[in-house]
Amino acid sequence: MKKIIIATKNKGKAKEFKELFAAYELEAISLNELDNIPDIEETGTTFKENAALKAEQIASLLSLPVIADDSGLMIDALDGRPGVYSARYAGEDKSDEANINKVLAELQSVPEEERTARFICVLAVTIPDSVTTYYTGYCHGKIAKAAVGDYGFGYDPIFIPDGYEQTMAQLTAEEKNAISHRRNAIKQLETNLKKQDLFLDNR
Repeated sequence: MKKIIIATKNKGKAKEFKELFAAYELEAISLNELDNIPDIEETGTTFKENAALKAEQIASLLSLPVIADDSGLMIDALDGRPGVYSARYAGEDKSDEANINKVLAELQSVPEEERTARFICVLAVTIPDSVTTYYTGYCHGKIAKAAVGDYGFGYDPIFIPDGYEQTMAQLTAEEKNAISHRRNAIKQLETNLKKQDLFLDNR
């Protein structure tokens, strides 16, 4: 099976990518499975900049094709927040529970029809000695009044996708992967998998 490096140490995100890429007979290897890989500081001000920072630095270190993503939640009533700061919205310890509680507190007086939001995922694909390419996916929905569900990670317990009555955290992995922002970004990438010869045997 061909291999691809996923530039993340987030276990939840790595699990999703492994499940998504398995359909393409690609073995996704996260940074947690590799030794001596430093943390890449996300100093960009946009999702695209942060994705590129991770993909390009890891590709340079390993001399292999790398996919990195930067993703987050954008809430209309909060002028697009938490945005690029989604993971650390309530502090640098990156607590999902604290982030969710902060969002719910800020939206406490916002009526249901104004709680529209979207998940965004920007994929950066870096091949050594080549130009980085980008693919963007969205999942539109609204913010629930309370956290519900045991699956997923991040803001999934408070995000209700359009066309559903359950939160993302109440959906099975298969259901979520069919509609997620990462899945929609990967759909854009799919047509380029063979054409660009992105993924090598890495022997």
